[in-house]
Amino acid sequence: MCVPGCQEVVARRLSRRGLFKGVAGAAAGAAVFSAFPPPRAAQAANVSFTRAVDLTHALGEDFPTFFGKPQLQMERTAEFSKDGFNMYTWHLAEHTGTHLDAPLHFSADGASADELSMEQLVVPLAVVNVREKAAADADYQLSVEDLKAYEAAHGDLPSGGCVAMNSGWGAYVADDKYRNADADGAMHFPGFSKEACLYMMEKGVVGMASDTLSLDHGASKTFDTHYTWLPSGRWGLECVAGLDEVPAKGATLVVGAPKIKGATGGPSRVLALV
Repeated sequence: MCVPGCQEVVARRLSRRGLFKGVAGAAAGAAVFSAFPPPRAAQAANVSFTRAVDLTHALGEDFPTFFGKPQLQMERTAEFSKDGFNMYTWHLAEHTGTHLDAPLHFSADGASADELSMEQLVVPLAVVNVREKAAADADYQLSVEDLKAYEAAHGDLPSGGCVAMNSGWGAYVADDKYRNADADGAMHFPGFSKEACLYMMEKGVVGMASDTLSLDHGASKTFDTHYTWLPSGRWGLECVAGLDEVPAKGATLVVGAPKIKGATGGPSRVLALV
């Protein structure tokens, strides 16, 4: 079954001529990105689903953050017993909880969250499982070899779609292992390698999703994955939940990204239609 309007959105999901507004200005970066033309539109198709999986962690003031400090404060500004209604004012950093990284986040003039079209945010989803490797090495980086192994088992990565890394890290969101910081403050959790980014760009993938705090692995100091992926006009999701409940292939990702003018990203309600 499909909610009203869903099939029409999914059928239009790969109209992507405006996707590459945010190409980096640096000459070296431009040379890299010019090797990857915009993804070709996929054949429109009716899509149905039997269940929806919520890939979103509940966001509270104690949710773990990249910088180790709270990034959400909720100030009560109305109370039902006194005012007849409830309301809070949020003091919120854009990149907290399950959230979107828009191209603007790591580029000078990339597309902001509100400039990502609806068609760019309803896409095929591939889930690459690296749980065993991440359990053995907290600094593991999803590799080109992992992507090729996925393709050997499930077919090509979805052109115009999203690739999600299932490292198993979502299970740690309620404890210190989610950040996994050492005595020097360096964090240790999995992420995508730069080489994997380039391979996905070659394949026409437009979104990546991580179940950790970052698209890069936690110990990164140079953020090569962010600087490779986002300035090319692509988007990312961080702190994704529930990937164990989604098949490796066949789901449709729906990203409820914030439509706030000029935002570099923001907390999002993310669903997989299975």
